[in-house]
Amino acid sequence: MPNSSQILSRTPALSRLEERVRFDLETIAHPRLEWLTPRIGPDGKPALDVLIIGAGQSGVATAFGLRRRRVTNVLAVDRAQRGLEGPWWTYARMHTLRSPKDYNGPDLDIASLAYPNWHIARYGAKDWEALGLIPTTAWGEYLLWVRDVIGLPVENQTEVVAIHPAVDGLFPVTLVGPGNRSRTIHTRKIVLATGQDGMGLWWMPPELDLLPVWLRAHAAHPIDFEGLNGKIVAVLGAGASAFDNAATALEHGAREVIIFCRRNRPQVIQPYRWLTFRGFLDHLGDLEDAWRWRFMRHILALREGFPQETWDRCAAHPNFRLVTAAPWSDVREDRGQVLIVTPKGQFRADFVIAGTGVEMDFGVRPELATFAHNIATWADKYTPPEDERDERLQRFPYLSANYSLTEKMLGETPWIEHIHLFTIASTMSFGPSGSSINAMTTVVPKLVSAISRGLFRDDVKDHWASLQAYETPQAIIPESRLE
Repeated sequence: MPNSSQILSRTPALSRLEERVRFDLETIAHPRLEWLTPRIGPDGKPALDVLIIGAGQSGVATAFGLRRRRVTNVLAVDRAQRGLEGPWWTYARMHTLRSPKDYNGPDLDIASLAYPNWHIARYGAKDWEALGLIPTTAWGEYLLWVRDVIGLPVENQTEVVAIHPAVDGLFPVTLVGPGNRSRTIHTRKIVLATGQDGMGLWWMPPELDLLPVWLRAHAAHPIDFEGLNGKIVAVLGAGASAFDNAATALEHGAREVIIFCRRNRPQVIQPYRWLTFRGFLDHLGDLEDAWRWRFMRHILALREGFPQETWDRCAAHPNFRLVTAAPWSDVREDRGQVLIVTPKGQFRADFVIAGTGVEMDFGVRPELATFAHNIATWADKYTPPEDERDERLQRFPYLSANYSLTEKMLGETPWIEHIHLFTIASTMSFGPSGSSINAMTTVVPKLVSAISRGLFRDDVKDHWASLQAYETPQAIIPESRLE
């Protein structure tokens, strides 16, 4: 949990930087003309132009990008309390980000807003020079600073429980806020910036899910690591988050921690380092389906490799074990422990952590319940060659060029084209996008442009009428000077 005194602490350098941010944004504010006509909902209250669901890094960057385009009638909501948006103080159990410290993101190329300038103002130039990778908690603090210095409207502890079909261009959206108070607001466009599990759920094998909750947890769930002191912990999966959880258990005094990897060797190649170039980030989504599928299937099949620091964090403990070529063929409770059966033999553990990622399952998300059945997936739109098939990836949503949801049965829910997806589920259609720091500075402007374009097209008749009625003169010529 964030340290509130740390978040609120200020330095003279930080105050000067905030003044610079405001100056920079004011300097580049052209064109300043407001261009969106206010809409009134059926309840007689003003409707939003855009509702952003999720106020983590993707939601904040999207709201900022919209503001740059003079789309200011925007609200971001997040079910977490302030400071706990995203993973940085919850399930991100690595000490640092995995991205190099020179990757910029939610600043959207405004230098005064970039992380290095904030870090130097907050901790000093020498600390920045000595820094290897950005601490996760510092990144979380930085995101709050960006949100505050720009003045983005965010409602915390507010959850979207239902998105209803749009009527006359407005979505009724049911929110539940602090004190379990429910209300309905109306909005023209929606952005789903709901993180890694935003289109499904954190997944673990069914037989593991059936174990008593006191014997297992997913790597993204709250875990009582203090309670693992002196216990044997088994970790299923050998990705970065699996190693992070293994290291955290070791650091909290676990008697032994065993990571089980189904491959012969763990994956240490990080494909996201390869793809971080403008051509790929800008234009993968412009390619035909066959190429998009081929690239992302290869990248996602590799999964996300872990860096040296992550390995060293585990390997420093003599009671850490890595068992390779060991998929689990059976797992069950046995005399108060977990019995695990693998090709390498049987193992016993007091607790199991599943580092098994996310499963796409639109129907489990209450906010999507009205239309989940009609969200098109890649399986609905593209049939890959036999040697490129992947049922897991075929369940990802198939998005339009505007990052919006598409229909499985055309005409049944046409209004979902006004719901834009910016989560890890966008990956199959656009490559790294939502939930990706390395792509943010490239893909957020594309998303924002798509939303802005839709708002303009929806109002094109109003703009035409406004142009025809425009009669503001730039100069006054006396009648006496006209011959």
